[in-house]
Amino acid sequence: MATTYKLAQVQGTSSTGTYSTLYNTGASTTAIVSNLLIANHAASAVTVRVGTDTTAGTPGSAEWLLYDVVVAANDTLSFGPLSLGNTQYLRVSSSANTCTFSAAVAEIS
Repeated sequence: MATTYKLAQVQGTSSTGTYSTLYNTGASTTAIVSNLLIANHAASAVTVRVGTDTTAGTPGSAEWLLYDVVVAANDTLSFGPLSLGNTQYLRVSSSANTCTFSAAVAEIS
């Protein structure tokens, strides 16, 4: 098995009802996310959601890791570690696009 280290980043969305894929594993790949950072670079708080899914859709009720968590103005939230199985998507959303989601990923194939 080979391990590849990656940094996945995506800008936040403008609504908690809109989702972006931060990272996804392939059909024959698993991954360990050692740390997920959510940096809010605005003077007002944002609300964030993080979940997993088997498609690039909206995570279901049993797939949420963080749900409507508030990240204070000019602050950073750290979360992890977590593991992802084959064909899993790490989906994120925020109430404003003034934050950045970053994940340190060890991809195993």
